[in-house]
Parts: sequence; structure tokens; C-alpha cells
Amino acid sequence: MNIKILGALAAVALLAACSKPATTTTTASPSTAAGIVPGSEEDLVANVGDRAFFAFNASTLSDDARTTLDKQATWLAKYGSVNAQIAGNCDERGTEEYNLALGQRRANAAASYLRAKGVAGGRLNTISYGKDRPTAQGSTEQAWAQNRNAITSVR
Repeated sequence: MNIKILGALAAVALLAACSKPATTTTTASPSTAAGIVPGSEEDLVANVGDRAFFAFNASTLSDDARTTLDKQATWLAKYGSVNAQIAGNCDERGTEEYNLALGQRRANAAASYLRAKGVAGGRLNTISYGKDRPTAQGSTEQAWAQNRNAITSVR
């Protein structure tokens, strides 16, 4: 009988503790108010853009790609301790071998451009995923255009 009373009292005490609202508040610093930490992957994506796009079967940089890479170079200069990886990607058409080579050429083109803009080569590495990591699903021109890219990410 005493065990039942103790159990009931414990349950009441737990319920009472859970019913009180939390009174702690936190104030976010300006750099994290939007949840984005300066110099982070999220900062790069949200404020600069992480993708340079390419034409079909091409690894030459378009004006739009250069504009994005210019912003990335400025961002990387601002955050000198940040290293980056540039991943070259392709759409699903073509052989695995061809797309791996094309993806590498795309990654190299983006990295070369960033180096020419003053980013130290030791801060950059490249990789090709070929057609293995599509960012857009589907077999349409719109999906293929999204998958022909070089993606810069923070390392």
C-alpha cells in the first residue's frame, strides 16, 4: 500500500514539474539572428551562391558562372581561414567515364578562376562526381541544366 502512495506522489510531482513553463530566454547575436554563421556553408549558399552552371558538353565558364565565382572569390578573401571543395557535376547523359572527366574539367575551370582572382590554391581542392550526384531529378532540359554545375562547398 505504501508503494502505491509513493508512486502516486512521484507521478504528481513529475506532472507538476512538467506543467511549469520555461522562463529562460536567449538573445541571438546579430551574426546568428537568421541562423547563419558568417563564414559557414550556409553563409556561402545564402549570400553568395555556391553553383556555377555550364552549357551542355562544356567546361568553359559563362558570364553568369564568372559572376558567381567573382562573388565566391570575394567571400573567400573575407574568410581567409575557410577552405573549399569544388565538385564538378554533369547531367545523366553520356558514359560514366566521359562524365567523370567532364566534371573534373568543370571543377578545375572553377578552381582556376578562383586562383586567378587571388584565392590560394592550397585552400581549394577539386573532385568530380560525374553524373552520380544530381541536384535536380528528372530527364528534362531544365533538370539537366541544373545538374551541369560546379558546386563550391566549405571544408
